[in-house]
Amino acid sequence: MAPTKKSKAAKSSESISAKLALVVKSGKYTLGYKSALKQMRNGKGAHHLSRGLEPKLVLIAGNCPPLRKSELEYYAMLSKTTVHHFSGTNVALGTAAGKLFRVGVMTVSDQGDSDLLNFAEGNAA
Repeated sequence: MAPTKKSKAAKSSESISAKLALVVKSGKYTLGYKSALKQMRNGKGAHHLSRGLEPKLVLIAGNCPPLRKSELEYYAMLSKTTVHHFSGTNVALGTAAGKLFRVGVMTVSDQGDSDLLNFAEGNAA
């Protein structure tokens, strides 16, 4: 059987999924829209959800509603946080995070052993 060729987007999605698994294992992150907004609004250590770290990366699922997406981008711009638009749906983002539920927004405060921040900044530029 001939090997199947994968598109660039599929390869990028696979590699980001692998990096997300490392973040979940060894880093610090929060899931959800409300906690992402609170973390970006309050910044360093002002809220118990932030665990003393400011957000460095916000991952937004591809099927996130436009108003919610623009609000997250606005707060990310104010807090100088990198935004990465995950190519998959919220189901795929939840699976990549190792969860059995849908995840629309994921905020990474500490990348742990992963190099997710470098990868996301490289794709954003």
